[in-house]
Amino acid sequence: MDVFENAPEQALAWHEAGRGAVLATVVETWGSAPRRVGAQLVIAGDGEMQGSVSGGCVEGAVVLEATEALEKGEQRLLEYGVSDGDAFAVGLACGGTIRILVEPIGTVLPDALLRELMEARAARQPVAYEANVKTGARRLLRDGYEERFAMDRSGFEQEGEIFVAIHNPPLRLVIVGAVHIAQALVPMARIAGYDPYVVDPRAAFGSEARFPGERILSDWPDEALEAVGVDSRTAVVLLTHDPKLDDPALLIALRSKAFYIGALGSKRTHAARLERLADAGIEPHHLGRIHGPIGLDIGAAGPPEIAVAIIGEMTRVLRRGA
Repeated sequence: MDVFENAPEQALAWHEAGRGAVLATVVETWGSAPRRVGAQLVIAGDGEMQGSVSGGCVEGAVVLEATEALEKGEQRLLEYGVSDGDAFAVGLACGGTIRILVEPIGTVLPDALLRELMEARAARQPVAYEANVKTGARRLLRDGYEERFAMDRSGFEQEGEIFVAIHNPPLRLVIVGAVHIAQALVPMARIAGYDPYVVDPRAAFGSEARFPGERILSDWPDEALEAVGVDSRTAVVLLTHDPKLDDPALLIALRSKAFYIGALGSKRTHAARLERLADAGIEPHHLGRIHGPIGLDIGAAGPPEIAVAIIGEMTRVLRRGA
């Protein structure tokens, strides 16, 4: 996501250090705005800032507004037009308009509520932060807004009265089988915003030399998935072709809330896989969650293209549903 991921944590740290802190959040955009809705800038009382709401176009003006808002303990809803020239300077072809919600910590945004938000984020619990820009009410919700959670999309509700900021856990990808496809898939997944885990108990495959700097789990796949904790922001990809490795992992994944489960293999291989899992007691509607043969049908040839097909299918399921 095009946001400063740790803005709430930084804001609370500055507030508790006595420096004062303000969160500035992009709440609405028109045209080719430099940042998406949900992008955040955090400003300390002494003017230090982290993050971005416009790529440098209006940050100076926002800092001034935030400093005044902090002194007065009030929220502000700002609107800026980004000129074509400024937009081009940050990599866009044309300008746009953005609205920014400015919230001082401790007055407008209660620090207790911010701590609760941080606890939810640390526990990988999806949570929605509601800010009523008319009444000043703030609250966290863990239910409702299913479509916004699924689409990872913040925005206004109730005719512009309530801004809803979606805080989803970071995306994760668990790859079972440290094969050639995995070597291509891991860097692609990182570019797409995933935190990858490579699982393979075979030391010759899951080695640092083959996956430099990556998180490699040498446990058996079912144990590894249990340790990782597969949730609704996790994709599971099985690449070994070996039922001894794939099937135990599938049994864990199918009982989880993983948003995507894919398994490598031909149609014949997949049919045999489904038969084994059915014999193990998996219901047909759960078996239907497995994408197999894995990946979009793009005529992929070779590990890099297969990895592209897998990332493409994961993205389609994430954004459009299964």
